Amino acid sequence: MLLLALSAARDVDAVKCAPTFRPQLLVSMRRLWARIGQAGLANVSALRGNTVSVGRARVVFLSAEAGANVVGHTAGLLLEVDEAQDVDIEKFDREFRPMAATGNTTTVYYGTAWDDSTLLERAKQAHLEAERRDGVRRHFEYDWQAVAAHNPAYARFVEGERERLGPTHPLFLTQYCLKPISGGGRLLTASQRAQLAGEHERRSAPAAGEAYVAGLDLAGGESEEAGNARAGGRDATVLTIGRLVYPASEALGGEPRVEIVEHVAWTGEPHEALLPRLIDVLRNVWRIARVAVDATGLGETSAALLASALGETRVERVKFTAESKSKLGFGLLAAINGGRLKAYRGDGSPEHREFWRQAELARVAYRANRTMNFFVDPADGHDDYLMSAALLVRASLGQQRRVATGRVRG
Repeated sequence: MLLLALSAARDVDAVKCAPTFRPQLLVSMRRLWARIGQAGLANVSALRGNTVSVGRARVVFLSAEAGANVVGHTAGLLLEVDEAQDVDIEKFDREFRPMAATGNTTTVYYGTAWDDSTLLERAKQAHLEAERRDGVRRHFEYDWQAVAAHNPAYARFVEGERERLGPTHPLFLTQYCLKPISGGGRLLTASQRAQLAGEHERRSAPAAGEAYVAGLDLAGGESEEAGNARAGGRDATVLTIGRLVYPASEALGGEPRVEIVEHVAWTGEPHEALLPRLIDVLRNVWRIARVAVDATGLGETSAALLASALGETRVERVKFTAESKSKLGFGLLAAINGGRLKAYRGDGSPEHREFWRQAELARVAYRANRTMNFFVDPADGHDDYLMSAALLVRASLGQQRRVATGRVRG
């Protein structure tokens, strides 16, 4: 706003881009317009379309979305890149960077860390290298502790997130500590696998008075099975049962710990033949409070039939998309880091061995827009136990302790 006011007599443009026009740029425009009003500049300013002006100086707001047509603009005053970690590098270099060429205009990048391949991280490293050469500061970084020193409420919030996610969770490291993560590698470190290991025994039946949830990863169809066979064995339908262990009574608001107490796997059985058994196991044996089901592809029909048999409130249908699978992965990491997911101790069973084999082999790839993909390389086998565990965590969310209430009649 100040830069616009100081340049009001000049016929010049600043350009601000962001990953999306709605809502990101609209929010920026509204904030700038509000500040202009507070400064008493409304009589010399205007808001038209995607432009805010003060006198003859303007800020043009342009989307960096893949299909946005932005070629032809010139940034003679300033080029700003908001949420730069989510702006596509190729589009920026091809369509936005040339806007600053005529006047060698200053370019400012804003954002929070993500991985080491983003536009923001590239700019950061370039600025740090320039600083080492000439000593002029170009990179400014303020993590959560810097903000918390001035805002106690924010400090309490972030401390709660650290407890919930764990200090090594990718979202905590990037959003609050401003530490970029590598583009990929193992999903679980040795330390995280140690946290996942529990001391409780496996069970084949529920105990009275306890609550259980489940995660169900359904095997793929015939076309998928052909590829699975080449990768070393057929895909399985895996059901993971978890016992809910609630926090102490003084912390009723916390999420329960989930203890994996049983794995049941079926290989080579069609969904329609398996469905009656699944219904019986979930409804009559374990009496699950909730089950999260892979409802992708052929699984959509089975998930719908399970919901019809068990009740819509007890079945969450999860279609695997890039976004939904990312949320499952982050949820799985948060539960492990926070000590809220524990697996039964070793019993020498094939199910136990396969679960831990997949946990050790699982890989992660971090992508733009703060998303991730987790998987077992097809050359190493399958990830059905891993996905079932992630769905189990999903089913446990919001499963608060039921507290009996009543009143005494006089």
